[in-house]
Amino acid sequence: MIVRLGFVAMSLLLENASPSRTMTFANFSKLDDREAGIRKLERIAEENLHSTLRILKHCKGSGIQMYRFSSKLIPLATHEDLADWNPFIALAPAFREVGEFAQKNGIRVSFHPDHFCVFSTPRAEVLRKSELDLLTHVLMLEAMGLDEATKCNIHMGGAYGDKEVAGERFIRQFSDLAPRLKHRITLENDDKTFHARETLDAAEQVGIPMVLDIHHHAVNPGDVDDDELYNGLWPRIERTWQKERERLGLSEASQLPPKIHASSPKSPSDPRGHADFVEAEPLLQFLRKAARSTEYLDCMLEAKSKDEALIKLIEDFKLLEVSGNGVKVLDDGRIEITAEH
Repeated sequence: MIVRLGFVAMSLLLENASPSRTMTFANFSKLDDREAGIRKLERIAEENLHSTLRILKHCKGSGIQMYRFSSKLIPLATHEDLADWNPFIALAPAFREVGEFAQKNGIRVSFHPDHFCVFSTPRAEVLRKSELDLLTHVLMLEAMGLDEATKCNIHMGGAYGDKEVAGERFIRQFSDLAPRLKHRITLENDDKTFHARETLDAAEQVGIPMVLDIHHHAVNPGDVDDDELYNGLWPRIERTWQKERERLGLSEASQLPPKIHASSPKSPSDPRGHADFVEAEPLLQFLRKAARSTEYLDCMLEAKSKDEALIKLIEDFKLLEVSGNGVKVLDDGRIEITAEH
């Protein structure tokens, strides 16, 4: 199995390359000239996109073929007092340049809207804001010229006192979304509420791929044991991606591989928190079992040390390779895994 590794949003190896520079609405409100304030917001967004392009070039130079965009590319993009502002006109060239570079260099990119983008909510206002947030992410992908193979990853949301009812509400409210939005979504299990089987059941019902977060599964397994995870759930998760490839007319698994998230617990007292780096051996244990049925897999590292964590993980895999642990490092962004039978 060929595994590509990626990192999230910020590079710790590039200086002055934050893709998440912002302005608070309080500071925006203090400006005497509203139009001048909007131009300033657009300049900040353009700087964020320029930094994003620098990070993508860094990925190319480092052999990294996966990257998750910051969701904060456009400051105040969904603020209700700026609903009349369309930032995409001024930012069109910068967005297009980012998308073209990612496409040309085969870098798989994605978004992960913030935790307040929830479709299990019982509140109409929260649902409306969730749709707006999701639409904004989709508009950014469209401005980049990226097709529906480029996804936004979300969680199901909260239980609101009754997880079964909340799950049914998620399916109903998500199903009501326009295809333009639904076709951009992957669904991820979370670390407190909806575990892997519940998330997979929902993903299958609404017809979207599932992203398995193996750290979240470790702290919120529900009643799913290892046998069910590897022999029951994982083949079903794979099929959600196969169905999506078929919908998009993609014939090869390498064109849109299944995706997982990996991170390590911050500490024994904070098992849900993310550590600075990723422990290689627990990840390798999962990968060797997944390799029994999977040819290609993409693994997004959600470590606090970002690209530094990816580089260290590759070095750790090199040590495991020497000792014969079923892993071969292909380059600075990919490994090959031998299946464990």
